[in-house]
Amino acid sequence: MSKTVLVTGGTGSVGSWTIVELLKRGYSVRTTVRSLDKEAGLRERIAVEVDPADRLSFFAADLTSDVGWEAAVNGCNYVLHIAAPVGVQAPRNPDDLIIPTRDGALRVIRAACTAKVERVVLTSAVEACRPLMNSPDGIFDETVWTDVSDPDLGPYRIAKTLAERAVWAFMANQSGPTTLSTVLPVAVAGPTLNPDNHHSTALVERMLNGSLPRFPRIGFGIVDVRDVADLHIRAMTVPEAAGERFIAASEFVWLADVAKILRSELGETAKKVPTKQMPDFMLRIVALFQRPMRFVVPTIGRRHDFTSAKAQTILGWKPRPVAVTLVDSARSAIAVGAVRTRVTLIQERTT
Repeated sequence: MSKTVLVTGGTGSVGSWTIVELLKRGYSVRTTVRSLDKEAGLRERIAVEVDPADRLSFFAADLTSDVGWEAAVNGCNYVLHIAAPVGVQAPRNPDDLIIPTRDGALRVIRAACTAKVERVVLTSAVEACRPLMNSPDGIFDETVWTDVSDPDLGPYRIAKTLAERAVWAFMANQSGPTTLSTVLPVAVAGPTLNPDNHHSTALVERMLNGSLPRFPRIGFGIVDVRDVADLHIRAMTVPEAAGERFIAASEFVWLADVAKILRSELGETAKKVPTKQMPDFMLRIVALFQRPMRFVVPTIGRRHDFTSAKAQTILGWKPRPVAVTLVDSARSAIAVGAVRTRVTLIQERTT
């Protein structure tokens, strides 16, 4: 009999690809959604990649409520907690994001420990292992913990840090069989399975659509959504992963590099991709009027890189090159109609 895995947040980019990979590897999968109205659409999209047969089931559960979690977890061998609270990443009241992120993670881990699952894998983020925002350039690993007193931190980074710390603290007081691993992705990109969820293709879409006329002097690590799914499964099954944090990162790229890759690989489709850099002062002006950009300003010109050497050594994980991820993101965005190309414009005019 196949083992059963609960994946929270199945409609998200990472969650949906993780379901696909688990099904391909023979697992029975449960997933939580906030409303069972999402079931039919997700089943249809999953079936494009793999036939789930009778190995995929759905449970209604919300991170802000205890209702539904016991039923979802009971009988599972593993829990992959990927779901995140729905809402803006830079709310005016930081607690609107921090509290549901932390409490939701604790809600899931409590249910998993009560059900005595073998292992929980929590999706954290590199936002939980960052140096101070004004730190010198460098390469950072899982031994770093974000200092939430850093005045340049936004609510999202604080929320991810406090949630992961809370879960590790909870597990330190548990004596049952359940073990914990955490996965800390950098910026996630790659193809989407959900045309209504553009998280993994958002950056590429903005560049291809011309809504980003100039690129600011910022850079970050990128990792493919499919590789993040693979890393979750490896962290779930490898014995040595118990009690460990794993960064999921492929390569660091500047936005100038992203633009260059898209223009080089996509030709005419990338004609709206910016070719000029935004002056630093202009980004600072934009940040005065767009709250989320305030937390980007401290990263101007900084190269805070993150290494995934630990995941590659312990888990045998190997991420795709960033260029492959970016091109696949673009093709996915075009396929779901998020980017209007010359071909799609002709089709619109003739139908």
